[in-house]
Amino acid sequence: MKTRLLLALMLSMLASCARPPLKTVPQLDLPRFMGDWYVFAHIPYSLEKGKVGTLDRYALRPDGRIQNSYLFRRGSLDAPLEEWKGVAWVHDKATNAEWRVQFVWPFRVPFLVIDLDAEYQWAVIGYPSRKLAWVLSRKQVLDEKTYQGILQRMQQQGYDPAKLVKVPQKLD
Repeated sequence: MKTRLLLALMLSMLASCARPPLKTVPQLDLPRFMGDWYVFAHIPYSLEKGKVGTLDRYALRPDGRIQNSYLFRRGSLDAPLEEWKGVAWVHDKATNAEWRVQFVWPFRVPFLVIDLDAEYQWAVIGYPSRKLAWVLSRKQVLDEKTYQGILQRMQQQGYDPAKLVKVPQKLD
């Protein structure tokens, strides 16, 4: 009996320590979200390391999916521009704020819009484990006050802001 109570208590404590799922924005206007987004900052994964001048380009396709192009330069803003092409689709059609993205078949990854400017000038893309994140901006720069507000809201969703790295961008 004591063992069962102890086990129940331990399971209860573990459950209370688990982070809640990321909360997406209530509604995303898909056509308005399309276009170019500079990667201002991110928690990079292995394939993003060493990439600079990065940009995500989204375009609605006739089949309802989203063309997802990732443009970047390797190591230097003077390096040639390269592009990886992927496809995305809306996973949560009630909000349009949760997608699945695929650059290499059969691997699909979640894409969660967890913060968004009312004017669609910046956005934050989250990943359920919180090991990845992207702060996107319509311009190559983002003012520090806005960025600090984004970091605070990311922290409220369980992110460690210290893990974000700003991405060097080529200024026009």
